[in-house]
Amino acid sequence: MRESTRNILKIVVTGPVGAGKTTFIRTISEIEVIDTDRKPTDETAQMKSGTTVAMDFGRITLGDEMWVQIYGTPGQQRFDFMWDLLIQGAHGYVLLVPAHLPGSIREARNIRTFMQQRTNVPFVVGITHADHPDAWDLEDIQMGLEDYQATASYIVLNANERPSVAETLLALLGQLQATMAA
Repeated sequence: MRESTRNILKIVVTGPVGAGKTTFIRTISEIEVIDTDRKPTDETAQMKSGTTVAMDFGRITLGDEMWVQIYGTPGQQRFDFMWDLLIQGAHGYVLLVPAHLPGSIREARNIRTFMQQRTNVPFVVGITHADHPDAWDLEDIQMGLEDYQATASYIVLNANERPSVAETLLALLGQLQATMAA
């Protein structure tokens, strides 16, 4: 089958620094992930040795005629111009929130607001690092995201486990399908 006959879905994975965006994409992608990891030059260096400065890119195939292209955003707000570029034309997005970094929940809320100001596509909130001893529980995260009515779909996931990442993407694709059928 020629590539030009395939349908392509664009999914964006976003969230604050340390949420697991690059890991999420590396775990599920069937191609070698293209990334722009660089050594951090700010406070991020205290958390990790590499950080995304432009984007990550991976892809999975669904059936014979569908590709899902997955784009990961940088987590640092100073790269928000990339958030803006990557969300354009997206069919949906996953907002990853690291439960073990309570200070990043406000950043996740700001990212969600940023995305919602630019698009009205389905999204799910993926809670990562929920097994960490300092992790916040789901109710506290919902309050931190100011989602008092729990209007978003929340999924606890492990970005290192393919079935967990797949379940998250399937939840998003289910929302996308419901939106298209309406």
